[in-house]
Amino acid sequence: MKQLIATLLLLLMMTPCLMAQKTKGRTVRQELSQARSSIKSGRYDDAERTLTNLLKDSLNRANKRIWLAYYDAVRGKYEQGNEKMYLKQNYDTTTFFKHVRQMLSIAETLDSLAPEYRKSHAEQQNGYRPNLFNGGSFLLRKGKWSEAYDYYQAYLDCARQPLFSAYHYDSLDTRMNEAAYWATYCGYKMNDPVLTLRYSKRALVDSTKMDFTLLFIAEARKWLKDDELYIATLEEGFRRYPLFHYFFPRLMDAYTSMGQYDKALAVADSALAVNDSSELFLFAKSTILLRMERYAESIQYSEKLMALNPNMAEPYFNAGSAYVNIAGTLEGARDKKQMRQTYQKALPYVEKYRQLVPDEKEKWGPVLYRIYLNLNMGKQFDEIDRLLKK
Repeated sequence: MKQLIATLLLLLMMTPCLMAQKTKGRTVRQELSQARSSIKSGRYDDAERTLTNLLKDSLNRANKRIWLAYYDAVRGKYEQGNEKMYLKQNYDTTTFFKHVRQMLSIAETLDSLAPEYRKSHAEQQNGYRPNLFNGGSFLLRKGKWSEAYDYYQAYLDCARQPLFSAYHYDSLDTRMNEAAYWATYCGYKMNDPVLTLRYSKRALVDSTKMDFTLLFIAEARKWLKDDELYIATLEEGFRRYPLFHYFFPRLMDAYTSMGQYDKALAVADSALAVNDSSELFLFAKSTILLRMERYAESIQYSEKLMALNPNMAEPYFNAGSAYVNIAGTLEGARDKKQMRQTYQKALPYVEKYRQLVPDEKEKWGPVLYRIYLNLNMGKQFDEIDRLLKK
């Protein structure tokens, strides 16, 4: 008797659960049927709402019938939007491209649940896939870097998806490298080093944009404080593109900041071998020679630059500073006349620099102070003294 009662109690406890599951099962079937009906009548939004509600329940997420219906609903929305755009009717372009990504995501999920649909879905998605690239380009033009990146990433990611294994995008799709470049560019615009570097290797294959790709990579390495790879990228960029605006000055700065003046001078020489009349390259060589205390050579390159551009201020400062430094080496010598003559040579250069950039008092002030002091130019010395005291 006790055993019978226990069995009855167990059955009573189980019955509501079984009824709930049964009811729940009927609800899924009913909701799925309703969604299918909505799809047939073109009410794709209604169908999508029903199906996404079903998928909120983790027990339904392995139900391929729900995903198949969801795919059809979103595909219907995409085709509906495509038709409106073809007929030049008002339609939100962002929404159109959003449906492309959404459909692809559903197709990839379905591929793991129902691989028997792979061929048909792959054929469909292969036809729609170019709009992932187009969606990225559309958002790129609007400056929506993060959203554009997602589209280019989705486009590139298709190459590793089993759904598209028959299409060999890595070797046959000629736009993969371009997509990688624009993804790298978006990562750079977001100041995100990880996203910038993610597809950079592929982006480098696109030789038409390699100069900018190397720029993006270098900046990403700098953000990561990876000095070794930052400099290595600058070196490669300069070797390939010595006239590109980015690499030369940063490579010179990097070597100079580390005290590697010989390397900096070698870079300047390489640059001048490509363009011996470049003001930037001549000024860089004049400056690095000044730092290396090769004063006579620094003056030589400064004067060459002055001849090319008489209104460029910095060569005058370099030449004047070089003469002042030479005079400084003579201050302990017996021949004071030679020292004064050297200061006199420095004078016109530094005064010209002052004339060209009067606001740079912190640079020309101390140098002129020293020159006027050593040349006993009392009136000029007093004026500079007053300026510096202010």
